[in-house]
Amino acid sequence: MLILWGSLAGLSLYLELVYHFSSFGFSGFNPLYTIGLIAAWAGLKTMLVGVLKGRWKKIIFYVFIWFSIFWAALQLVYFSIFKQPLLWEAIFRGGQDALTNYWREALMGILKALPFLILLILPGIAAGILLHKKIWKLPEFKGIQLLRTAVIAVAGFAFSFVVMQVGKAIEADYYEEYTEFYDPLTIAQDMGVLPMLQRDTTMSIAGIFDGLFDGNKGDDEFSWENSLGDVTEEWQPDESTSDDLIADGETQETQDPEATQSPEPAKPVILPHAFDLDYDALFSLADNKKQKWLAEYIAGQKPTTTNEYTGIFEGYNLIFLTAEGFSPYAVREDLTPTLYRLIHSGFVFENYYVPLWQTSTSDGEYINCTGLIPDGQFSMRKSGSNNMAFGLAKFFAQEGVSPLAYHNNSLSYYDRHVTHPNLGYDFKAAKLGNLEEAEWGGQIFPMENPNKWPASDLDMMQGSLPQYIDQERFHVYYMTISGHMNYNFGGNAMSRKNKEAVQGLEMSENAQAYIACHIELDKALEYLLAELEAAGKLENTVICMSADHYPYAMTEEEYEELAGKDLSDGMDKFRNNLILWNAGMEEEPVTVTKACGSMDLLPTLLNLFGFEYDSRMYAGRDIFSDAEGMVIFNDRSFVTDSCVYNKKAKQTKWLAGEDGSLKVPENMQDAYFDAMKQEVKDRYQFSAYILQENYYQDIINVRK
Repeated sequence: MLILWGSLAGLSLYLELVYHFSSFGFSGFNPLYTIGLIAAWAGLKTMLVGVLKGRWKKIIFYVFIWFSIFWAALQLVYFSIFKQPLLWEAIFRGGQDALTNYWREALMGILKALPFLILLILPGIAAGILLHKKIWKLPEFKGIQLLRTAVIAVAGFAFSFVVMQVGKAIEADYYEEYTEFYDPLTIAQDMGVLPMLQRDTTMSIAGIFDGLFDGNKGDDEFSWENSLGDVTEEWQPDESTSDDLIADGETQETQDPEATQSPEPAKPVILPHAFDLDYDALFSLADNKKQKWLAEYIAGQKPTTTNEYTGIFEGYNLIFLTAEGFSPYAVREDLTPTLYRLIHSGFVFENYYVPLWQTSTSDGEYINCTGLIPDGQFSMRKSGSNNMAFGLAKFFAQEGVSPLAYHNNSLSYYDRHVTHPNLGYDFKAAKLGNLEEAEWGGQIFPMENPNKWPASDLDMMQGSLPQYIDQERFHVYYMTISGHMNYNFGGNAMSRKNKEAVQGLEMSENAQAYIACHIELDKALEYLLAELEAAGKLENTVICMSADHYPYAMTEEEYEELAGKDLSDGMDKFRNNLILWNAGMEEEPVTVTKACGSMDLLPTLLNLFGFEYDSRMYAGRDIFSDAEGMVIFNDRSFVTDSCVYNKKAKQTKWLAGEDGSLKVPENMQDAYFDAMKQEVKDRYQFSAYILQENYYQDIINVRK
């Protein structure tokens, strides 16, 4: 009995170790909870094998062995490609997408992980040999053996329960990560694949949790005791937000008050960015704890206000791009001159971050387009049946604009044919994907070479721009793809197309190929600007571009080689460029040093274009408001104007002002840090509940 139990438990532990070292190297992890689960599940498997008779005993034993190996191998390969664990939702909702669009990456992932895959299958081969040679025989269980095995299983589950309760009592990170805030990547790295699988399976079966865990925020009465407002009443940062917006090459004191910019900032009129809501009606509509929490949260939030940049682009056109896999290290003045021009003029952002979320590109689009933090996987898909009334397209449509969206890949990928029209766009793509031409053929725009992988952003611009350039006013959204992994000259058509331009660079093929495929994005932007200028539309058009994520397909070593520097400090790996540009600002750029990120894009654009919006409807904040800058990451690390907190590394870096003194005095750091952690939790919870409860519909119902 013990030999059978030990073999099954030993296999699970072995697979955990191989997965961990292949995916996370020699980083530490806490195995206690996992060991309890391994003991328990091995006990249950042992009981089943022990009571079975004849051939079924061996069949079920092999099923247990090889399913465990197969699942570990699947997780290992998936992580090598996407740097995220594979969840059930990805299998059932994204499996076909992955098979049809990422087969090249899957092959590369298998080859890359091959040594570890071989290690994974060795125990299965060994078990087969031992049983076939009759060196080892599966036991027949009697009553006492079943009882002993049951005791082991119960003890394992009890041990895991105790570990979790101890974590709750001492407020350990692993308890919070596993219960209140579930981050699959953190759980897989810090605890193991089995806890991640158990948690993911429970969530998949139960659907939306409502009070399953004590740590669920929705079960508690809403409290502002730890809110940021309580701390900011006690201290004031050394630098005001206005200090973070300084014209390039000048200090605040030396700026000429008579100098003007084009477009000239409007005179500040201090008005709240908030709708007039019937709060009694909002509370009356709350029929569960999540909706009650949302109503209390919104009612208790202080809206941001108008500022000197409110409405400076009112009436302008907007072209908004989410750039696939873009990073600052693709930008070189000699090779990507248009990107360089746009990044170093207009608004110039020195502390902009783009976090990586669980569904990489789709989640990157979701946060760019909604200003909400993704909730688990496939948040954009989940939003497809919600009322998404507060996105850019809906605001432009209110002013008579017909918003358009384009993508140089498949119409059906990530269900964009559903989600983007739901955001208010007339969405068109380069090819159908798995949709029927009879129904969807009208949503394909003419583009050369749509079947290249990846397809050309320049070809997308050339095929789409004639469809709107003659309109009196337009808002257009692009999801690019030329910068897609993998980065080599063999499998990446855009890298191969621009190979000659990067051959002289003294760097690896990986780095050269990355820059080469972004030359195609640069060409697309060059074409866009030239055509806008020729049509007389450049002066009244704003270009905004943010990445969906950094190029996570690269290893840390490869990414640092591309960057030419160490990226291990704080959250430097996620630093990026934001393009927010208008030709009228080219000669007098505005440098922004405030900490900001992709969740701030939507409220910032709404403010710049002078739309009447409610800042409390978003997790992000208008970058130009007086709200302190905050960037939130997938594992709840955060960056503010005053500190950088790396949760995985358990490091907090306190930032100093221009006079060298800390922005948060030492005696206030604990209170500030606790307030920021609570703020992060609240914004996460807000975003999740908005999506889960289709809560914008309630807001519309109570807006006066």
